[in-house]
Amino acid sequence: MSSVLVRNARLVNEGREFDGDLLVSNGRIVKIAGSIHGENAHVEIDAQGQWLVPGMIDDQVHFRDPGAPDKGSFYTESRAAVAGGITSFMDMPNTNPATLTLAALDDKKRRAAINSVANYGFHFGVSNDNLDTVAALNPCEVAGVKVFMGASTGNMLVDDPQTLERLFAEVPTLLLAHCEHTPSIEANAAKVLERFGEHIPASVHPQIRDAEACFRSSSMAVDLARRHGTRLHVLHLTTARELALFEDKPLTHKRISAEVCLHHLLFDDRDYPSLGNLIKCNPAIKTQADRDALRQALMSNRLDVIGSDHAPHTWAEKQRPYHQAPSGLPLVQHALPALMELVIDEVLPITALVAKTSHRVADLFAIPDRGYLREGYWADLVLIRAEPEGVAVSRQPILSQCGWTPFARQRFRHSVSTTIVSGQIAWHDKRLNDNCQGLPLRFMR
Repeated sequence: MSSVLVRNARLVNEGREFDGDLLVSNGRIVKIAGSIHGENAHVEIDAQGQWLVPGMIDDQVHFRDPGAPDKGSFYTESRAAVAGGITSFMDMPNTNPATLTLAALDDKKRRAAINSVANYGFHFGVSNDNLDTVAALNPCEVAGVKVFMGASTGNMLVDDPQTLERLFAEVPTLLLAHCEHTPSIEANAAKVLERFGEHIPASVHPQIRDAEACFRSSSMAVDLARRHGTRLHVLHLTTARELALFEDKPLTHKRISAEVCLHHLLFDDRDYPSLGNLIKCNPAIKTQADRDALRQALMSNRLDVIGSDHAPHTWAEKQRPYHQAPSGLPLVQHALPALMELVIDEVLPITALVAKTSHRVADLFAIPDRGYLREGYWADLVLIRAEPEGVAVSRQPILSQCGWTPFARQRFRHSVSTTIVSGQIAWHDKRLNDNCQGLPLRFMR
C-alpha cells in the first residue's frame, strides 16, 4: 500500500475541529499533527482547508447481491458508496437467496472480497425456521442479526410470538429490527383501496404504513428486549412518537439503540406530489413534524446512528402504479453531501454528524480500529469540499446500477473530493480507482 499525506485539512474528530496534516502508511493512520515535515509520501494531497472526516460506516444497505444484478451488485454499489463518502457498509440479508444459512453468508463474503472497493460486513437473517442456526452464530462472524417484525419478502417476516420470544432470548449478538405492524398496514391498505380503487396516489403511502403501525411494532420490540436483556438496535425510525421509547443517554450506557436514515431526515410528505414512487420506502417518509423531531433527536442521544437504507430498484419498476411499484431508494452516492445540507443549514454541527455516521457506528458494532481519526487506526478518510455555488446532482453520472437518484433536482453545497479506504485512494477528483480493494470488517465481541 502506498503512503498518503494529507496537508492543510480541517480535521473533525471526537467532538473537535482543528487544522492539521495526516499521514497514512501501510493502510493505517501513522501521524496526525499541526504540520508534518520530512515524510516522503507516495501521494500528497493539499486539502486547502477542506473537511477531513472519518469515512461514513453505513450500517444498513441493500446492495442486491446476489439475485438482482439489474438493480445492483457489490461492484456497482460499493463504487457509488465511496463516491458518497461511505468507506464501510453492512449489507442486509434479504437477497436472493436470503442470508439465512452459513453457506449463503460465505457466498456473500466471497463476492464482496472480489468486487467491493469499500470495506464490508454482513447481517444474518431470521425466518420462522432457522433459529437454531441463529442461536449458534459466532458473534464475530456477522455484523448483526436482522429481524423483519413487519412486512417483508420471501420467508423473512417473523410474526410468530413464540419464535420472537425465543429469538430475543437466544440471539448471540446485536439484534436489528425492522418494525412495522403488518395487520395495521393491511387494514389501512384495505381502506385506501376502497377509497381510490386501483388509482392509488403515492402520497397515501404514509397513511398506509402509518405512525401507529410503526409504534405498535417498535414498542413490542423494545418490550421484548427489556424482558430478555437483548442488545437491540431498531432501524430507520420515522416518527416523533417512537422517540419516547429510547433513552437519552450515551450509547455505552444502554442496551437498546436506534437508527435514523438520511431520507427520513431530508424528505417529508410534502415531497410526494413531485417525487411520487421515487420516495416510496418502508417505513414511509412521514410528516414535516416527524422529520423535524428526528432532526432534533440527533442532537440528543435518543438516535445513535445515521444510515442510508440504500435499496435500489430499476427506473421502470418505479414508474409502475403505486401498488405495483417496489419500496426503496438508491442513496449511497450522495450520502455525505446530502447530510452536509443539515450542517450548512445549522441543523446539526459537523462534529455531531461525524459522531452519528462514524464514531457511534464503530462503537455500536464493536468494529476495532475504524470510525475515528486516531493514530494506529485504519485510514478510512473522506475529504469534503465546500461548493459555494452548489453542485447540480443532475449533471453528475449515477454510479448505482439503477441509474437514478431521488436527489436529481437538488444542488448540494458540498461534494466528496477524496475517499480513502483502508489506506487506498478509492475516489479522487471525480474518478474511481478500480484497483482499490475493501477489507472485511471485524467485530470484536
